[in-house]
Amino acid sequence: MVFDCHTHVGNLEHFSPTFVAEMVRAWGEMRWPGDDLAAHRAAMSTVDGAIVLAMDAPAVGMVVPNEYVSSYVATDPGRLIGFASVDPNRPDAIERLESAVEELGLSGLKVGPIYQHFDPISPRAIELFRRAEQLSLPVLCHQGTTFVSDAPLKWARPFLIDEVARRCPDLKLFIAHLGHPWCEETMVVIRKHPNLYADVSALHTRPFQLYMALRSAIEYRVTDKLLFGSDFPFATADQTAEALRAVNGAVGAGWPPIPGEVIEGIIHRPTLQILGLDE
Repeated sequence: MVFDCHTHVGNLEHFSPTFVAEMVRAWGEMRWPGDDLAAHRAAMSTVDGAIVLAMDAPAVGMVVPNEYVSSYVATDPGRLIGFASVDPNRPDAIERLESAVEELGLSGLKVGPIYQHFDPISPRAIELFRRAEQLSLPVLCHQGTTFVSDAPLKWARPFLIDEVARRCPDLKLFIAHLGHPWCEETMVVIRKHPNLYADVSALHTRPFQLYMALRSAIEYRVTDKLLFGSDFPFATADQTAEALRAVNGAVGAGWPPIPGEVIEGIIHRPTLQILGLDE
């Protein structure tokens, strides 16, 4: 089974002109497809299932509504799982999360401190994390860098999740993109806490960084805590799997290889069971 734990949808009306301009500046083009749902459906045809993410980040001009994601995943309930997104700065953040679960049928929470402008260990953030913990919702947290200018890197470091896990020990949380470029920091954090994981999405264009991150995961003995994700539309699951299988080509002779069983273990990770989404 191949399950993609990190995919996005959203059309142009969900992004501000400033956000679009930032993406074009960083990538040389607007990377979002015009017909996003059709493109997502086609890309997901090669996997057994996928998590689809909303994003509530008005601070940077990126708001993909929970309702939009809920309506889409309802078209393929056997394969698509929707994650809500709630900005902890909103005064009704807890109510929004509860509504997303109870009324929209969403099964997890996506947050991004650098996009939503919040300290992960602030009182409002911890209150939201604790409510997700009480609701048994897995959380995907973007800890890592971005192309967006107005995104404070002081809240991007993976080590900040250590305190979240200490305060919410039963919360299942996975760190997006291995927390790049602080991948080693991610490994030491997820090693400490039984319910912390990380996904390998968005590193297909950085093969040396991916190789080094996997070597770190091997040395810290946490390869079983790495989940397969693509970050669609920035990559497909097929491109991500190909990059993982080719990762040893990023280094020359004499470097210790990433064993094939580690790579295939990531690609075929039982993410649904790990995150409690198979019930």
